[in-house]
Amino acid sequence: MRVAVYLPLLFPLLAALLARPAGEKLPPRQATWLLTVGALVLAAGSTAALGMLAITGLIRIPLLARLAQDHWSPTAAQRHDPASFSAAVLAGTLLAALATTAGRMLWHRTRTLVQAAREAACLPGRDQLVIVDDPAAEAYAIPGRPGRIVVSTGMLDALDPAEHQILLAHERAHLTHHHYLFVALAQLAAAANPLLRPLANTVAFTIERWADENAAATTSDREQVARTVGKAALAARSTRARSRIPAAALGLLGRLRPSRLGPVPRRVTALLAPAPRRHAWSALALAGLITATVLSATEAAHDLETLLELAKHAAARAG
Repeated sequence: MRVAVYLPLLFPLLAALLARPAGEKLPPRQATWLLTVGALVLAAGSTAALGMLAITGLIRIPLLARLAQDHWSPTAAQRHDPASFSAAVLAGTLLAALATTAGRMLWHRTRTLVQAAREAACLPGRDQLVIVDDPAAEAYAIPGRPGRIVVSTGMLDALDPAEHQILLAHERAHLTHHHYLFVALAQLAAAANPLLRPLANTVAFTIERWADENAAATTSDREQVARTVGKAALAARSTRARSRIPAAALGLLGRLRPSRLGPVPRRVTALLAPAPRRHAWSALALAGLITATVLSATEAAHDLETLLELAKHAAARAG
């Protein structure tokens, strides 16, 4: 295997450096799509690279060569493959560990989405909006069929009527644009390759910015949306922890903890600035990494196919 097989293992490092600038410079909707697709492609590319490296180790085992329907020569495979056997063993070990982690993440995320849908169906009433009598300031959207928006009386008391509309516009954006799927897919990619964690974290930020911009477009008042986000965050901090919120829920405050504001100041700052426009270099850089990953994985697959053909011909000549 030539250098192409190693490139998909390195590209996630570059993507991690680009994640935050892209999340802040690009329009939130564009950033969310680009980062999510990029995370999935990069995760698939690195997984494929590990798999191909692991195969180069397997084809050097004489017992497997004899048991296979199409015999190959382990000696020829080792002679024509520059990758070391230790690298193949390491790749196989990493692949098994990461596949297990990704499988667990997929199972956990699927289960939380199913549980969220059940909880949404069990909420009282038939309207999308559900108001709960609770002094804690809480507001979140639960995905389901249909999705529901849960707002506490504590949050309603903390905001004025105009801000109630901003809050609802934000929560409706989460449900309308299926933001929970972007989060789930980005987290799955990060489970398959931990180097992609910055992309998953940035997606969690950009979906909130996407919902913020949706609320700003609805009200045509970015400053008022910024004030609403800040007031809601301060109200939530002054009440108890948000421990009862379903794992798959999304809300005006994201995953805000009472002890800190998290990304809320960054969101407020972005709302007080002009609406973001296309930022060519960050989009092109990420798109370039995605394209390079696909090309490198394709080239590595071709190299592996050539190696297997050489090993089979060598076995045929020896036989």
